[in-house]
Amino acid sequence: MIAVAFAILWWSGQLVRIKNYIDETRDELKKCTWPTWNELKGSTVVVFISIAILGGFTVLVDLLFNFIVHWIT
Repeated sequence: MIAVAFAILWWSGQLVRIKNYIDETRDELKKCTWPTWNELKGSTVVVFISIAILGGFTVLVDLLFNFIVHWIT
């Protein structure tokens, strides 16, 4: 089955397209600038703090709405 699938992909030219896609992706990744270790650590801290703030805000709003609903009923 695998050989048949491979033959069909080769005959239809899909293997060449896949190879070109991989080659172009590698070329584009070589153009990327990757963050340094210190930049990565700093960004991670910012993300953790943002998540904590958003989580705290969500909890407070949920408690407020819960209090309002219980007060109304």
